[in-house]
Amino acid sequence: MSVSQHCIRYLSYQTRNLGAIASIEVLLIKLQKRYAHIHHSFEELPLRDIYSLNSQLAWYVRNGDIQATWTLFCHMHFSCCDLDAYTFTPVLSACSALPGTKHGKQVHGLMIKTGADAGTVAKTALMNMYSKHGCLDDSVRAFEAIDLKDVVTWNALISSFSRHGLDKKALDVFATMRRERVLLSEFTLCSVLKACSSLKAFEQGKQIHGLVVAFGLDLVILSTALIDFYSELKCIGEALKVFSSLNNVMDTVMCNSLIGGCIKNRKYKEAFSIMSKMSPNVVSVTSALAACSENSDLWIGKQIHCVALRFGFSDDTQLCNVILDMYAKCGKILNARSLFDGISHKSVVSWTSMIDAYGNHGHGLEALELFKLMEVKGNGVLPNSVTFLAVLSACGHSGLVEEGRKCFNLMREKYSLDLHQEHYACFIDVLGRAGLIDEAWCLFDGMIKNGTRPTAAIWIALLNACSLNQDIARGEFAAEQLLELEPDKPGNYVLLSNLYATAGRWDAVDNLRDIMRKKGLTKEAGRSRVTNERHIARAVL
Repeated sequence: MSVSQHCIRYLSYQTRNLGAIASIEVLLIKLQKRYAHIHHSFEELPLRDIYSLNSQLAWYVRNGDIQATWTLFCHMHFSCCDLDAYTFTPVLSACSALPGTKHGKQVHGLMIKTGADAGTVAKTALMNMYSKHGCLDDSVRAFEAIDLKDVVTWNALISSFSRHGLDKKALDVFATMRRERVLLSEFTLCSVLKACSSLKAFEQGKQIHGLVVAFGLDLVILSTALIDFYSELKCIGEALKVFSSLNNVMDTVMCNSLIGGCIKNRKYKEAFSIMSKMSPNVVSVTSALAACSENSDLWIGKQIHCVALRFGFSDDTQLCNVILDMYAKCGKILNARSLFDGISHKSVVSWTSMIDAYGNHGHGLEALELFKLMEVKGNGVLPNSVTFLAVLSACGHSGLVEEGRKCFNLMREKYSLDLHQEHYACFIDVLGRAGLIDEAWCLFDGMIKNGTRPTAAIWIALLNACSLNQDIARGEFAAEQLLELEPDKPGNYVLLSNLYATAGRWDAVDNLRDIMRKKGLTKEAGRSRVTNERHIARAVL
């Protein structure tokens, strides 16, 4: 059966079980009323014991009511309740979702004061809180202070390292777990497979797959992680074998993952075959479209857009954002804008995606106009840090220095948003392209004084600025710092080579090429690819 036939079969899928859907909706309404009754029951109790209060804290967290969690916790603390580990665990989860570490550190201090920081469960929650706020060192210290480490604690440490991009350290933690004979869980192996995927560590991932089979673990739970791993490493045949080994078990999450993996690896026939066997859902369509965006695959993307229209998914804002992104990455900026205008409930992602699309295509003025429209007619939707990053990038691509400066200052002055390393890197790039090299270094000095640690992206921006302005001395300093952070990245040596080339120092250029050759580093050729109506256009730079 051809790809088009599979697509038509999927499009012709009839909507069924409407009665079941209606009954589920009735059940949800009953549950909501029940939880509302429970909430009022708690409020009516004049003297509640610590167990009921802890239950209410946990209930608030499960329902995502972070503010209510914090309010109740403060009430408990000021009422001199005997707080225990089961009090602090949900509160620390709430602190993970609150801005900054202020609340979490206050809770940590109170845990030490009350002696509730000795338990494994509370300390594991403390690890997660610090990790989610970017405080990896504090998270590791909390781990080291735990006397009885269980599998959940070890899993939290693996997640902490992976969250900060330290996947090799995550694998080292897993190796330590094996040496200490810690009983592994499905979550452990899912986290380790994710780390293997990031490191492109095929052999280690295969070994994890072997452990799954040897230990007789639940393959249905781990199948999604295995499919994601094999798909990311372009071993889609192995991913399809995992799917086949489940004897036609049609888990929705797993199928959505496999559909995205098939399209990412251009196995369209297999993707539409799986889609035709399952009930259509927004997630599968979104996953497939995200893969089309990554491949700049316009032809398949259009077909999947038709699927979304056929089944009435076009009202889903998140799905519309992905379709918009797909058209933008395939160079169809007018299609993207048309889709954007048709979104009835635009989210911050909708506005940001369209602004970013304009910026990436060199339409800086249009990006700025849309940003101003967002401020005026955004229906309460406020720009976030990613929105400002998209605007700054648009200004950099179009040489709009003053507009970029206003945007950079607007973040703090009007919206009270924190400036992160990526914002500094982007604005340094704007200044460097405009020849304002001294102002770029002044901005860098101010960033250091504010306590922001420079990343590789910032050193790259400074090195590029120095190359454009032939500032050799400061460029060499930036390159030295960059190579210290990323010594094995070929692109960094190329950037330094460009700096020397602008100054005519060809001996230094040859020396860098020799270093790259000895290290076995080769720069990958830049490529541009778009698929349209089965015809593939490629450009290799």
